[in-house]
Amino acid sequence: MNSFGRLFRVSLYGESHGSGVGVVVDGCPAGLPLREEDFEADLARRRSGAKGTTTRREADAPRIVSGVFEGRTTGAPLCLHFENGDVRSGDYEALRHTPRPGHADLVARQKFAGFNDPRGGGHFSGRLTVALTAAGVVAKKLMPNITIHAELKRDEDFDTRLEAAIREGDSLGGLVECWVTGLPTGLGEPFFDSVESVLSHLIFAIPAVKGVEFGAGFAVAQMRGSQCNDAILDAQGTTRTQHAGGLHGGLSDGNPLTLRVAVKPTSSIARPQDTVDLRTGQPARLELKGRHDACIALRIPPVLEGAVALGLVDLLAQNGGLGQIWGQAAP
Repeated sequence: MNSFGRLFRVSLYGESHGSGVGVVVDGCPAGLPLREEDFEADLARRRSGAKGTTTRREADAPRIVSGVFEGRTTGAPLCLHFENGDVRSGDYEALRHTPRPGHADLVARQKFAGFNDPRGGGHFSGRLTVALTAAGVVAKKLMPNITIHAELKRDEDFDTRLEAAIREGDSLGGLVECWVTGLPTGLGEPFFDSVESVLSHLIFAIPAVKGVEFGAGFAVAQMRGSQCNDAILDAQGTTRTQHAGGLHGGLSDGNPLTLRVAVKPTSSIARPQDTVDLRTGQPARLELKGRHDACIALRIPPVLEGAVALGLVDLLAQNGGLGQIWGQAAP
């Protein structure tokens, strides 16, 4: 479904080329200072404009529809809305009959019997990550002692490879790393709500994410136990290494939480691709028009931070109640 969370629950709505997109947050405690300008820093990091990002320019200015009075949350559901302004829906008219390889066009049409919105990917578009990022801003404000930071891992050839992809009408994937510090020990709920389970569920909801690993991740498959185990240095649980990524038994261990996310290359590319014409059932050649990111991974870091924040704040609420947590920092 389009909602996630037990005590801190978020629901996404909208389509890429509809009137707007947004999020409803239920379970945010009352009294949290919140104004529209609080969202700007993270939304600016997600906004297009840098080389390799789409030429679609949305203001991404949140409108607080409900849940705030005189600059503070009321405890009622919080609704954040973003208008869609810079849309060119005509670019997608051909996609009604020739679905893009790698995208949700075909499966969405099949699942919803052709009633899905095909413009810009509709509800499956990365456009909705602006709402996910905004919800994450609220979650971060509720955890003043916890720091979440994500960034794209760039090797020395990244800029060269990006230039080549742009020049050739192609796209590029990327690896985004995330660190979380300040987590209390014991966060997480056995068995199905381990920290890894909750965060992975949210992270895989980000369009284009195809892999998540914590700590050493898949590298542990090539290790021995003597190499993989994180030596414990004191009674507080400080470890010498971070192969487990700050998590043991699905619970936070007091060390920094570390994870990496694999982001696939953008499906929408200018190079000709093979598809099928759904009107005839015959093979077709798709030469895509429109405005698309050459590398989605460039804009993923604030989205990833938002997803991680949403999972952690919900787990914190289950661990002791957000009112108590927020009360530690309330004026």
